[in-house]
Amino acid sequence: MIVRIIVLLMAMMSGLSQAQTIKESYAFAVIGEPKYAINFDHYDYVNPAAPKGGSVTLAAIGTFDNFNRYALRGVAAERTDALYDTLFTTSDDEPGSYYPLVAEQARYADDFSWMELTINPLARFHDGTPVRASDVAFTFHKFMTEGVPQFRLVYKGATVTAIAPLTVRITLTKPNKEDMLSLLTLPVMPEKFWKDHKLSDPLATPPLAGGPYRITRWRMGQYLIYSRVKDYWAANLPVNRGRWNFDTLRYDYYLDDNVAFEAFKAGAFDMRVESSAKNWATRYIGKNFERGFIVKEALKNDSAQDTRWLAFNIQRPVFSDRRVRQAITLAFDFEWMNKALFYGAYSRVNSYFQNTEYAAKDYPDAAELTLLAPLKSAIPAEVFTTIFQPPVSKGDGYDRNNLLKASQLLDEAGWEIKNKRRVNKQTGKPLSFELLLPSGGNNQWVLPFQHNLERLGITMNIRQVDNSQATNRMRNRDYDMMPRLWRAMPWPGTDLQISWSSEYIDSTYNAPGVKNPAIDALIAQIVAAQGDKEKLLPLGRALDRVLTWNYYMLPMWFMAQDRVARWDKFALPAQRPVYALGFENWWYDVNKAAKLPAERR
Repeated sequence: MIVRIIVLLMAMMSGLSQAQTIKESYAFAVIGEPKYAINFDHYDYVNPAAPKGGSVTLAAIGTFDNFNRYALRGVAAERTDALYDTLFTTSDDEPGSYYPLVAEQARYADDFSWMELTINPLARFHDGTPVRASDVAFTFHKFMTEGVPQFRLVYKGATVTAIAPLTVRITLTKPNKEDMLSLLTLPVMPEKFWKDHKLSDPLATPPLAGGPYRITRWRMGQYLIYSRVKDYWAANLPVNRGRWNFDTLRYDYYLDDNVAFEAFKAGAFDMRVESSAKNWATRYIGKNFERGFIVKEALKNDSAQDTRWLAFNIQRPVFSDRRVRQAITLAFDFEWMNKALFYGAYSRVNSYFQNTEYAAKDYPDAAELTLLAPLKSAIPAEVFTTIFQPPVSKGDGYDRNNLLKASQLLDEAGWEIKNKRRVNKQTGKPLSFELLLPSGGNNQWVLPFQHNLERLGITMNIRQVDNSQATNRMRNRDYDMMPRLWRAMPWPGTDLQISWSSEYIDSTYNAPGVKNPAIDALIAQIVAAQGDKEKLLPLGRALDRVLTWNYYMLPMWFMAQDRVARWDKFALPAQRPVYALGFENWWYDVNKAAKLPAERR
């Protein structure tokens, strides 16, 4: 990263003079330095000469009823999170780096207490009006007054001010590098449109936007079409060169994933990322595969992994005791499921930092013990003595040993067997709960899990609801247990606050409803250590131990592959990005398409 020191600014504090270094930069990295130099032409994983053109149809599951991704009710349409350009953007072959998009460069204090951004004078919204610093300031104010509570908590007291038509100044209440850099991905929304609309309300028609695509056609709940903006102002910036190559992107909605799969095989849409191991092993067959019209690839992925869990709502009395949560985890027979249902495709989750060096894979070292010792009274004893490993079965479907351990834990927690049902010793109330599932998913694992719980005397009721209901119940924490996707974290970042800190108890990201002073203390240190890998390593591992041993969520599985099937009408760059599939870098290949049946081109 090219950084030059401009001047020393003298500030008076408590009667003493303190020097503050001011710097300028074109790019930033949370840890280390950005990969790409100031004069870079394009990302390594794109083809800068990729031709523009062609149409792509994709599938979405469920429905949609509005075009505002930030609305507090309703279900937003696909890709509406990408309607707006951001100040800076990230690359997909390095974690936590930021490169100019709407902003050209930044001038900032070395402690990241403030930053001044220069807006690119060419930046435009889709109606041709220029992007101004006032739009940036307006957007921040909009999120602070009408956005989700967690945003307001993170940036409480911060200010974003237009100090010139093309210069905006950000000031934080406390210096914090990651909080400052996170604001660089703030979407820049046009004040002329949003001053008359609430950010929290759904939109029945698309808003004025500014990204590489605009919504041109739709039928609410059924489909929508994005068209490439031919005169997109940022098309030739280094961060966009070779990307956004398709003329149109169409999203067709299906209520059921099985229906969507059959539609894909018939040619109704062009590309599918497969999440079902059974589908991948048994159903990707037929004449279109035999003739080479559809290409299927399993692409190895060694980066930090998204992982799947079942979240216990520990605010519910039935799950307030850790021993109950641990017992239910013992009843989840992953080895049998993986063999019988998933063709051995998955690996068991054992960390919230899966596939990274921040995962707690070994016994705690001296640095971790120093962090954990003051918290000893508030964390499970196993944190100090045992490496966390989800229960392992023989995989034969008769997991007697784990069920006996689970039964003992339930007895210790005050749940006894009466008439083949597990009841509370004091109240006589049966141990039962509801598993909330979005409809249309691949849920073969549910019935075997339910059966194992029945053997313990536990009743698990299954409730399937549509995506809209699932979203609303998640927002209101109106569930006992539900599946959660834990997004990959290449390092322990400040976003951990939103997922686990007590002050974010109302955040939908804090699915279990955790309020734990030990976790709060570790996350506070993680926030303070941003950018310092030496400190983050023991902190991340210590937090991982505390989270896993508390059994806030039941670990399910992850897959270190991307399983992709596509109609053979696309060309791909020679290099794939490490941290993404990179679909936005593909392009329509007229020569390949010509070999397909006319109706599939």
